[in-house]
Amino acid sequence: MTENAPASDPAPYDALLLCSFGGPNGTDDIVPFLRNVTRGKGIPEERLAEVGEHYHHFGGRSPINEQNLALVEALRSELGARGIDLPVIWGNRNWHPYTVDTLRDAGAFGAHRILALVTSAYASYSGSRQYREHLAAAIDELGESAPSIDILRPFFNDPGFVTANIEAIEEAAAGLDGGLAGAHVVYVTHSIPDTMQQASAVTGPGYREQHEDVRATIDTALEERLGVRPESSLAYCSRSGDPRIPWLEPDVNDHIEALATRGVRKIVIAPIGFISDHMEVAFDLDVEALETAAEHGVQAVRAGTVGVRSSFVGGLVDMIVERSRRERGESAQARVTGSLGAFPDEAPAGSCRMRHGEVTGFPVIAGSDD
Repeated sequence: MTENAPASDPAPYDALLLCSFGGPNGTDDIVPFLRNVTRGKGIPEERLAEVGEHYHHFGGRSPINEQNLALVEALRSELGARGIDLPVIWGNRNWHPYTVDTLRDAGAFGAHRILALVTSAYASYSGSRQYREHLAAAIDELGESAPSIDILRPFFNDPGFVTANIEAIEEAAAGLDGGLAGAHVVYVTHSIPDTMQQASAVTGPGYREQHEDVRATIDTALEERLGVRPESSLAYCSRSGDPRIPWLEPDVNDHIEALATRGVRKIVIAPIGFISDHMEVAFDLDVEALETAAEHGVQAVRAGTVGVRSSFVGGLVDMIVERSRRERGESAQARVTGSLGAFPDEAPAGSCRMRHGEVTGFPVIAGSDD
């Protein structure tokens, strides 16, 4: 145990890496980007072109890149306001700037140990383990010049993340006739295959259970803050791949139709599974889901994502300070809200595989693969 360092000390870290999915910057980028995303999956070119049509609704650009830049700046600002001298860098899995290039540059400027913040709040194969594989591959490519990388634990139950979602729902509900009273909150996240859900639950609370805990926590907070506890449910969007393979349901559009059949006449669509308004939000919710609601006579508003809300960004920096202290051997209690505990800094062995027991052959970091 060392003496407690000042709260502004980021040691042992030399930089914070925002590690994200990436997205196209223009129409010429769309198909090459989708090839990167689907590499090794045998997806035909005509299917990539079909999916790419979604991006053409937005000028061929994914909103994710500007949103990542905004989050980088917000993190820099919050760190600076606290006197924490920690450079913030950005790298993507599937498009420029690629993570390996960002890490190469960071190493050239003297970064030896980096803390990575993955832009996914929840633990699953696609939300956490795939990033651990991606970062391991980047380290392997860089060889001896690669920095050491730790990963910030999943933050779905961090108080800052949850508070930011509560604020977004409150603001959206103000746009409904009569506010939240009598409304149904449809919490939405990205669907995953049932097998991936099962694998996510082997070593701890699974992907669906993590979301359900956030849903219950927000419902309770809304009741305390507004005096109204809405009906609520969890739905999914953006399923893809072979339609014969079961994915988590209900689909948000089917669910809105079912709610309308039950007599629900106003809803708040709350995208708690996403941290920014990228394509799954901008198309699947702002276009398709809102159209479905209108077709069935349901007044619908869409809550914002956490984005760069001060509560969210402040919570992330709290987690960075907390992790730095633990790595220095100091006492640092993980702050969480809801009924589930904090996930460990190092992922349990065999956690969040694509399918339970399946060995992909890809090495990982921030946890063993035994």
